[in-house]
Amino acid sequence: MRIPYFDYAATAPADPRIIPAMTSLLGLDGDFANPSSTLHAPGRTAAAHIEAARAQVAALLDADPREIVFTSGATEANNLAIKGLAERHPGGHIVTSAIEHDAVLAPCAQLEARGWQVTRVTPRPSGDVEPDAIADALRPDTFLVSLMHANNETGVINDIGTVGALCRARSIAFHVDAAQTAGALALNVRALPVDLVSLSAHKFCGPKGIGALYLRRRADLELEPQLHGGGQERGRRSGTLATHQIVGLGLACELVRCEREADAARIAALRDRLWAGVSPLGGLHLNGAGAPRLPGHLNLSVDGVGGEVLLQALAADLAISGGSACHSATPRPSHVLTAMGLPPALAQASLRFSLGRFTTADEIGTAIEVFTRIVMRLRG
Repeated sequence: MRIPYFDYAATAPADPRIIPAMTSLLGLDGDFANPSSTLHAPGRTAAAHIEAARAQVAALLDADPREIVFTSGATEANNLAIKGLAERHPGGHIVTSAIEHDAVLAPCAQLEARGWQVTRVTPRPSGDVEPDAIADALRPDTFLVSLMHANNETGVINDIGTVGALCRARSIAFHVDAAQTAGALALNVRALPVDLVSLSAHKFCGPKGIGALYLRRRADLELEPQLHGGGQERGRRSGTLATHQIVGLGLACELVRCEREADAARIAALRDRLWAGVSPLGGLHLNGAGAPRLPGHLNLSVDGVGGEVLLQALAADLAISGGSACHSATPRPSHVLTAMGLPPALAQASLRFSLGRFTTADEIGTAIEVFTRIVMRLRG
């Protein structure tokens, strides 16, 4: 039997409603042709599927379809946004935060090694990044601010509206990593002062291997391509477009647009039930408790238990993580939690429960029972 799954922040299962549409595009009887081969009817049909999906992604963000660039996921979208813009501003200054995903921190570090300047702002103990701290970090040569909409480990939400206004007033490009929020929060790029937004389908019940970068249509905002070849995506991202994955992304965006509010309310209620069920154990610290959080995130530090031992004990019965899936094989404490001020030992004794569209009340009951029993045994 499948064990209860609480790792939606790492990846969500594809919604069964999108799978038939994707598989229908793969075989000889489907619209499998290269969408760049528009001289013949099969290629034009595939291209039409691409543009329909582009419109669905744009609708989720209230964007113009021409502002959507398909990528392999949020990692590539982040790299294209950060490095693509940096190469238009040699030696300039970037502001980001110390709690970003490695898909932002690593490109920034690579640019720093090549001569760009990078400032990494420390979050508050509650896990959010103060707009005033971003403002204090800005310099005359700052050309980019990159800040996640919500943290992938704690679920804490940043005030991107205020940060974006600071950037807009200074003509600084503002990039938002929205990998965790596209399926949970409204993100209207017409109302918000954001210039670049990264998405990844598998975080909101779409397929793995596909994502998008929103790039605001501005005369002074253009990116240096990071992949060169056939010039697809208006020359910004070369490579044959994966029609079936892009259609899956588009349908996943459409489902989110229609069902996000109802999903968020149900998931938040389940998360709160989980916290209410385990908190009587005592010695549990809710990381990010002092700030707005995504409905599906519950990040706990546990007194009196080694983090690695606890995770191994829970793994037979629950699919959870200690933080970012990218660091699951490394024993070091979370850089997010240590930046928030947690002592290394407590940061290492932390767990992330992340809930999603298909989480059930029965699974919450199982999680409460298993977690309580194992923590009591390890402490005893």
